[in-house]
Amino acid sequence: MISLAKVVVNTVSIGANAKRVRELAEVNGVEIAAVTKVVCGDPTIASILLNSGVKEIGESRLENISRITNAGIDSDFLLLRLPERSKFREVLDNVDTVLIGDLDSLSKLYELSSETGQEVNFIYMIDTGDLREGVMYYEAESVLEKAFEIAGENLEGIGTNLGCFGGVIATPKKFEILLSLGEFLRKKTGYSLRRYSAGNTASLPLLEKGIVPKGINHFRLGESILCGTDVTNNREVPGTLQDTFTLYGEVIEIAEKPSVPIGEIGRDAFGRIPHFEDKGKRIKAILDLGEQDVLPSGLTPLVGGCEVLHASSDHLIVDVTESEKSFSVGDSIGFRMSYGALLRVMTSPYIRKVYE
Repeated sequence: MISLAKVVVNTVSIGANAKRVRELAEVNGVEIAAVTKVVCGDPTIASILLNSGVKEIGESRLENISRITNAGIDSDFLLLRLPERSKFREVLDNVDTVLIGDLDSLSKLYELSSETGQEVNFIYMIDTGDLREGVMYYEAESVLEKAFEIAGENLEGIGTNLGCFGGVIATPKKFEILLSLGEFLRKKTGYSLRRYSAGNTASLPLLEKGIVPKGINHFRLGESILCGTDVTNNREVPGTLQDTFTLYGEVIEIAEKPSVPIGEIGRDAFGRIPHFEDKGKRIKAILDLGEQDVLPSGLTPLVGGCEVLHASSDHLIVDVTESEKSFSVGDSIGFRMSYGALLRVMTSPYIRKVYE
């Protein structure tokens, strides 16, 4: 049976968000790469971003870049994460700039680039404390010297990531680490880096307050454009819209049932021990969605009084006892989604994508 669950994509709101953050960045002398990984390189969405004045698409997977280019869309592409080494040739075929944090991989990619005549630029990643990719900032000087020795002027810049793994908040001091390292490299080699890719959505407050250190000239932005949110700072991004994606699940069963399971409680299908509050009998709707399609904890029902209770692989259980609207089998319930929920929805082949 084909699932009737769907996500409705508000193309107008996405375009407005892209224009808003691009203009905010430009006021601060910063260019942006619009990151499309959360939507799996959706060509329709990529086209909206580029039509909004964005010049560069950031992606973490070569498959998504191919999906965009195969749709006839032309853009500069920034690869956010290296693939396995057997795909390095594909990197050269499809990518303009690569974020990289390993000298051996840099050497192999540059050597292959030289052999094939396919030029690619590199942004070497510096770990300023979030503990994801890149060389630790206090060990970076000798590594950057070596990176320049390998890649020369194809070492376009340096960058950092904040918020995504360790939840570290962006501050001007974190960005100044990059500028200091760039100045070290200039004094040591005479070479000036062209790009300082310091920010992502977690760094937007610095742009909004006008406190991005002079010289930082590149941000990589996905969540703020596509969701209008900034999860690291627990907020909606000022001036953006949050109605960009709406998920709809169809009610396939509805019944009054106890609020607490009957019997000894073990672990659910995902190894979790569920907890239930005894509220007596409740009206529960089962929707044609599950953990395979969405992150249930990232869903906010659009109908007041509805509460997402739990999910198995293919069933989403919603308490509709106090819903502002009555539901029957065949009705749909809409949801706003967090970034994590959107990621899973756009990856699921079972959720129809509808563009408006």
